[in-house]
Amino acid sequence: MIIKENKNEIRKNRHYRVRAKVSGTAARPRLNVYRSTAHIYAQLIDDEKGVTLVSSSTIAKGVDVKGRTKTQAAEIVGRDLAAKALKAGFKDVVFDRGGYLYTGRVKTLADAARDGGLAF
Repeated sequence: MIIKENKNEIRKNRHYRVRAKVSGTAARPRLNVYRSTAHIYAQLIDDEKGVTLVSSSTIAKGVDVKGRTKTQAAEIVGRDLAAKALKAGFKDVVFDRGGYLYTGRVKTLADAARDGGLAF
C-alpha cells in the first residue's frame, strides 16, 4: 500500500536534501525562509555556532504589512532583512529556500533582499 505524504512532509524532505549541501558560516550566513499560510519569516543563521544573527517577519515589530497582499508583505520583509543584515555587517549570504519552490512569495523575498544590498 502506498501512503501519500502531505505537502509539508514533501517540503521537509526537499529541505533536508537542500540542507545537506547548504550551510552558513559567520562570514557568509544562511538566509533561511519559512512561509506559512498567513505569514513569512526570514533569518540569517550561522550554522557553525547554531545561532540566528538577524531576523525579520511579517509579525516582527517595526514591519508594517497591514492592508498589503502576502506577496507585497514578502517584499517588505526582504527589504527589512537586508537593511538589518547590512547594519550588522553581512553582505554575502547563502540562500536557503526552505524546501519551497522558488516562485511567488519566496522569489519576491529573495529579489527584495538582493535589491536591498545582499549578495547571493
